[in-house]
Amino acid sequence: MSLSKNYNGYTSFQYLEKGKDYKHFELADELNRVPENLVSLTTEQESFVEHIVSNHIMISMHEHLGVFPSDVFETPDYIREGRMATGFKGLAHSHWDAVFDNLMNGLCRIHSKSGWKWTEILHDLGMRMCDIAHQDFVIHCKGVEDIHKAHKEGKVAWIATQEGAAMIENELDRLDILYGFGLRSLGITYSESNALGNGLKEKRDGGLTAFGKKAVERMNKLGILIDCSHTGDLTALDTIECSTKPIVLSHIGAKALWNTNRMAPDDVLKACADKGGVIGIEAAPHTTLSPEHRSHSLESVMDHFEYIKDLVGIDHVSFGPDTVYGDHVGLHHAYVSALSLKASKAANKPGMEYEPVEYVKGLENPTEGSKNLVRWLVKAGYSEADIAKIIGGNVLRVLNEVWY
Repeated sequence: MSLSKNYNGYTSFQYLEKGKDYKHFELADELNRVPENLVSLTTEQESFVEHIVSNHIMISMHEHLGVFPSDVFETPDYIREGRMATGFKGLAHSHWDAVFDNLMNGLCRIHSKSGWKWTEILHDLGMRMCDIAHQDFVIHCKGVEDIHKAHKEGKVAWIATQEGAAMIENELDRLDILYGFGLRSLGITYSESNALGNGLKEKRDGGLTAFGKKAVERMNKLGILIDCSHTGDLTALDTIECSTKPIVLSHIGAKALWNTNRMAPDDVLKACADKGGVIGIEAAPHTTLSPEHRSHSLESVMDHFEYIKDLVGIDHVSFGPDTVYGDHVGLHHAYVSALSLKASKAANKPGMEYEPVEYVKGLENPTEGSKNLVRWLVKAGYSEADIAKIIGGNVLRVLNEVWY
């Protein structure tokens, strides 16, 4: 039923008067910002894709569903207004049944210069929940049953997520409050260190802190899915060992293919899988490159998928494309410090040269990604059973164990 979404055309904040109740910005086209690049298939393969999408749940482990200004350099002003639109139209043309949405994330600088403040995170989360409460296409997902409901009814389950836990500071009870607001997944750190552990930009990783261990225990008790995509390697390994539940690496790639801090070494990937977790393959611009595909595209992303699948097994892989509705590359230029991009990339490393792109061909936004990932798997000859695991079944298994 994902091929036919039950969408009535709602756009963000249409219950208000733009220009009067809030400042209006011209936003990026959710569907046609760049030409669509679909994987070519035979007629038989097209029918197979339709069968799979209709009968199996598709989950994106990591996206940013906010729509950015058409002039991406207006984004700081847009963010300061504290009112980000959601890509309802784009979602209605996607195959996703459920999406982990990371909201403003590192750009959340509504009240401060550096972001990640408690009041800002709650502002962002509350505003998005208000918008979602005024429509009936996107379901605020609070449990696995909401994902099944969305697939059955042709809707999308929206899963509130944050990539790092800096906003809780040293207050464990803030985890309970975030859960009460509907948050269901949380990263230990973003790229910077916090009270829980070390981020990937640190040269020395001290691992999970004593407070971090208490936070992991609390998240296990609450039913918050733990993510270590942006932590240092030792912090990730400590978290996996400390957690009584599986954890995820929701958007990452293999350091063995592309040696940057943003990728994970084999021992971290294996440890995550050995604990029952799932690894989602990243696709944000200029991340999951490979020696064979130095111009970032669907093919370079799938090089990482194939490597990690062979390393940890088909039961522990999925996709966390990390895409946006808007100019993602331009956004990186506008926010290079906030997103810790220099620390994430292998600048000036011999053998790590790559061809810059204006966008990731085949994975430009959440809509295109939802189509091409399953199309690529069908074209590559994966079985229906394996595709079902990859596109959502593996994630559902973990959520059934972690969520309550």
